[in-house]
Amino acid sequence: MPSVRRLDLQYIVMQAAYWAMFAGICAYQAALLQQRGFSNSDVGLLIAVRCLAGIVCQPLLGGFADRHPGIPLKHIVSASLALSLVVGLLFTAMPMGMAGTVAVFVILGGFEISAYPLMDAMAIQFINAGVPIRYSLGRGIGSMAYALTCVVLGLQVARWGVESTLITHAGLVVLVIALVCTYPAFHAAPAPAGAPAEKPHSVWYLLRSNPRFTLMLAAILLGLTACLPMSNFLVNVIESRGGTSADLGLALFVMAGFEMPTAFFFQKLLRRLGSGRLILISMIFTTLKAAALFFAFNMLGVMLAQPLQMLGYGLFTPASVFFVNESVPEADRVRGQTVMMVASNGMGGMLGSYISGRALDIGSALPVGGANLMLLCCIALGGASIVLALLALKVNGKK
Repeated sequence: MPSVRRLDLQYIVMQAAYWAMFAGICAYQAALLQQRGFSNSDVGLLIAVRCLAGIVCQPLLGGFADRHPGIPLKHIVSASLALSLVVGLLFTAMPMGMAGTVAVFVILGGFEISAYPLMDAMAIQFINAGVPIRYSLGRGIGSMAYALTCVVLGLQVARWGVESTLITHAGLVVLVIALVCTYPAFHAAPAPAGAPAEKPHSVWYLLRSNPRFTLMLAAILLGLTACLPMSNFLVNVIESRGGTSADLGLALFVMAGFEMPTAFFFQKLLRRLGSGRLILISMIFTTLKAAALFFAFNMLGVMLAQPLQMLGYGLFTPASVFFVNESVPEADRVRGQTVMMVASNGMGGMLGSYISGRALDIGSALPVGGANLMLLCCIALGGASIVLALLALKVNGKK
């Protein structure tokens, strides 16, 4: 067994590097695409395509990992990121129209988003073996890394333009690959002689046989459809409240920074309430944040809404990882994590981006305004997610 200290600290650094990389491509993607001449609907469609690619790719990579336990997860993750690096550099160097941009976003979404649940599984393997890796702390520091990167990107954009964010993203991808490649591989203890090995099941089996898991996935799908537009299209909300794109970096910093405190009290909340109730709480606070942004009349109101992120998306991410770990058989945990990511950042991001892009364009011709129409959609979807999460907690008891 590798050093516990190394496993813990390197995983925390790996989380920080991943979320800094994620900020490099996501924080200013709407502004970047708008500058390249795409409309709000086009931007929503492109971000949806990126999420759709993750939906398709994540189960494939997760299933491949489950079927080939002899291949270390870090090899699958590093190969995925290397492919996205090459494509990202091409996107930086070459102007592209809609078709070329779609192709780039398919690769970035398919392999960068899909890398994250496998990175989670790299830690969960050791946690299940009894290694005290501080997962929630790593996720919290990852949020802080996202926040700080957004501030740096804001300064960078002001000086060198939004296109320069692609260079920063490429450098951070290289850093994540280096950290993943040097992370110790997990080697499971051999099964006792004569003991039948548990085989992984299909995604459809997991959904049919575990109604509690399936209902919670549906709640998460609607909840993240409500949540992600509030970061992907935050620039539109800011501009509708009198701010500018230069204010985006600070707003994203405040938003992501408030995810950090969750890391310090998450384990206590998990022991007291269980992962299922924590997901419900995160859905409630996501809906409250959408309402707070809707009723914000200026940039101060936008900033005051961001602390709700602490018990919204900040609570959701670690809670969802532990929920999967508790809810599916051991042989299906890698696939379970990928299914969770498909329902949340995958399908939730895809639907949220498409709905928001359309709402922004349609609402611009209405008295309510595009940003407000988008936020009303977020409130409605968030409310539906709360109802489904409550139903999920009533099935097969509570955890």
